[in-house]
Amino acid sequence: MPRVPLYNLQGETVGEIELSDSVFAVPMNSGLIHQAVVRHLANRRFGTSDTKTRAEVRGGGRKPWRQKGTGRARVGSIRSPLWRHGGVAFGPHPRSYAQDLPKKMRRLALKVALSEKLRSGELMVLEGLELPEAKTKQMVKVLNHLGSPKKALIVTPERDEVVQRSARNIPGVLATVVSALNVYDLLNYGRLIITKDAVARVEEVLG
Repeated sequence: MPRVPLYNLQGETVGEIELSDSVFAVPMNSGLIHQAVVRHLANRRFGTSDTKTRAEVRGGGRKPWRQKGTGRARVGSIRSPLWRHGGVAFGPHPRSYAQDLPKKMRRLALKVALSEKLRSGELMVLEGLELPEAKTKQMVKVLNHLGSPKKALIVTPERDEVVQRSARNIPGVLATVVSALNVYDLLNYGRLIITKDAVARVEEVLG
């Protein structure tokens, strides 16, 4: 079982923590990771684009000219897609872009992403994350002590309003909870900063 250092908020090593092989020692599966990211991005799409067909465009109730005898092409409505200001023939309409992925595959993709964080040295486990007040400068001070890069993902076991408010105004930093953890965020943010209790929760859910 892999062992990693345990840090306090001053960036000092205060011990070690043992991680589960079933969550943090899973071999790489790039195809599965790709599927999980594509699903996540697809589910973020709104799909609200809409265009009017010839039946929805205002006007065009009268035939512009008689069918025969004018020498012009036959036309039934000035709102034909062939005409300027006419309807759109094959335009977009509201739809869902949502994709599904089996639960086992979603869990395995998370395990693979977490294992890659450990293998690349981007995983940092904190003894705890308790801030005296909800101030951006408090979180900046902690990140400086931890030597965190510009992009970091902070994970707590449950929603902590102080942590959330302290991190939300820092560019490139996202504070989230175990239940909202996803493959896209793990790949998008460089350093994964997770509390000891959050590790236990992750292993309980995914193990």
